[in-house]
Amino acid sequence: MITIVTGNAGKAAEVAAFFAGIEEVSAVKLDLPELQSSSLEEIARQKAQKAYDILQRPLIVDDTGLFVEALNGFPGPYAAYVQDTIGNAGLLSLLSDKEERRAYFETVIAFADKTGIHTFSGRVYGSITKIPRGCGGFGYDPVFLAGDKTLAEMTTEEKNHVSHRANALRSFKEWYSNQRNG
Repeated sequence: MITIVTGNAGKAAEVAAFFAGIEEVSAVKLDLPELQSSSLEEIARQKAQKAYDILQRPLIVDDTGLFVEALNGFPGPYAAYVQDTIGNAGLLSLLSDKEERRAYFETVIAFADKTGIHTFSGRVYGSITKIPRGCGGFGYDPVFLAGDKTLAEMTTEEKNHVSHRANALRSFKEWYSNQRNG
C-alpha cells in the first residue's frame, strides 16, 4: 500500500487510477509546512520527510510548478499560491499583452519509506490559452494547452497519458515495480 499525502481529491484519484490493479493507494491530508524554494525537488523532499516522520509508512508527495516563458518562469514553484490568489483569470491578465505563451508543467514526486527518499520528475510542454477551455480537471487545466486540447478538455485517460504528473508517475511506477520484484 502506498499513501499519497494530499488534500486534492482530483490528484488522489489520478494517482489511484494510475496504480489500479498494481498497488492499493490511500490518501491522507496533512498540513505540512512548505519550504519556499525555487527547487521543486527540494520542496518535495522536505514534504516527504515531514510526512514520513508523522505517518511512518511508505508514501508519496508531490510538488508541481507551472513555468511560463514570457513571465520568466513565473509562477514556477509558487503555482499553487498564485492559483489560490489570482487564479486563471489573473494569469491570463498577466499574459494579456504577450504573444509568446509557451509554458511547461513540472511535477516532482517524492517517495519516502524506511530506506529514504527517492524523487521522480515529469514535464509536459505546451502553452497558455487566451481564454479558459474545457470543464474537466482542476487548477490551471482549463488554460494549459497540450497539443490541440487543454488539460481540462481531455478525458481522464488522455490526461493520464500526457500530463506532467503522469510522466512523473510512470518513472516512479517503473522504479517501484523494480524494487518490489527485485
